[in-house]
Formats: sequence, structure tokens, C-alpha cells
Amino acid sequence: MLGLMSILLAHEMGHYVACRIYGVHSTLPFFIPAPWAPIGPGLTWMPLSFIGTFGAVIRIKAPFPNRKVLFDVGIAGPLCGFVVACIVMVLGMREVTFAPIGDGSERELFGAPLVFQLIAQALHPAAPPGTVLVIGPLVLGAWFGFLVTALNLMPVGQLDGGHVAYAILRRRSLPLSRFVQAMGLVLLWYSPLWLAWMVVMLVIGKRHPPTLADHRPVGRLRVAIGLVGLVVFALSFTPKPLLLSWSDFIGSFRQQFGF
Repeated sequence: MLGLMSILLAHEMGHYVACRIYGVHSTLPFFIPAPWAPIGPGLTWMPLSFIGTFGAVIRIKAPFPNRKVLFDVGIAGPLCGFVVACIVMVLGMREVTFAPIGDGSERELFGAPLVFQLIAQALHPAAPPGTVLVIGPLVLGAWFGFLVTALNLMPVGQLDGGHVAYAILRRRSLPLSRFVQAMGLVLLWYSPLWLAWMVVMLVIGKRHPPTLADHRPVGRLRVAIGLVGLVVFALSFTPKPLLLSWSDFIGSFRQQFGF
């Protein structure tokens, strides 16, 4: 719990501190709890999120003065969250165990992003013969932190990636936003778990509102940092976060509701 909350808090505090530096009025970060609903077998009450939260947010109550400020506020959150997620991942690798192959522990449930694989291979190059690496709760918290980072860095609407894309590309960010939403349909075909995120992207829309002084350039340094953000996205993204197919999803739905 502490590992996961630390990642989410670092992400939102990155935004908040950047807002304070530039005098942009915003709220403090607050967490969104995941409620319970009657969705289980026989309509038993179950949590809507398997991690107990829908993440954390801050509310920015003032327009951005220019694209430099928009960029800095947008990129600060994902970079801070990514760094803390890597730290939590390294700490979590101290608690991993090795289980014999064949006892059911080797069943893969989570798709691992590239940074997850790199850290795991660096700290545990190879499992002993006849065994498989079994992760603990800290590593699972880091995995979710990487997922949150990747989702927020998508260059769509007013997501963090949308802030960064608009700050660098200005009006040319709209075709990119449309392209990413179209690619969401491909991801949806690949995994049913993208259905909820497609709804989120449709709700936030494709366009990003202009800043108060849109004509001011962001400079080459921020463009370079934007490329770093692109690398962080590539390291954190996985097309299939949970290894669940459409047939598994439909079969589970029928089993839950007796269809």
C-alpha cells in the first residue's frame, strides 16, 4: 500500500509543486477511493478496482499563462512518478521468491512493460533450474505505477501527455490526439481491458485549450525533455496489461451473471 500510494503521491506532487513554482492556482493532491458494487456472483459486493483506488488527482483552477508552464506542469508528474516507481520496483525485488514450476505459481497474469523486465533481469538475471520468479506486493505496486505513467503520457486531450504534446506542437497536436484515439481501437481489439480507457479518452476529448500566451515558444531544452518523456512512455507501456483475452472476458461475464 505504501509503495503504491508513494508513486501516486509523487506523480501528483510533481504537478502541484510545478504549479506552486509558477503561481498557477491548484488544489492539493487527493486520492480517489474505489467503491464497492454488486458485481460478483449472485450480485455479491466487490470492489470496482482490484487495487482499492482509482488513482490520485489535483484540480488546476487557473488557465496556464504560456506553453512553457503548461509543459513543465504536464511533464513533472509522470517523471516524478516514474522515478519513484523504479525505486519501489528495486525495493520490491528484494522480496521476490522462487517457486517450483508446476505448482501454479508460474501462471502469468500481468503483462510486463520494458522497464519492469529490465529491472527484474538486472537484479535477478536467471531463476534457478526448475523454478520461476514470483513477485510480491511491492513489485505489483511498481507495476501499477508504470501503468499509470504510461496511461497519463498518452498525448490525448488534457492528459499529461496531451499537455506536453500541445506545449511542443501547439495546434499540430490535434492530429496526433486523433491518431492515438484511433490506435485505442486497435488496443481494444487486442485486450478488453482497454474498453474503460477508451471511454476515458472519449470523455476528455481530443482538443487541448490554448494558453494565455500561446505564441511564446517552449525552447529546445523542453523539446529534449519531451523526448525523454517519450522514452519513459515507451519503457512503461504494455499493450496488454492483464493477460485476459476477449473469450476469457466474455466467459467470466457469463459465469458472473449466469448468461
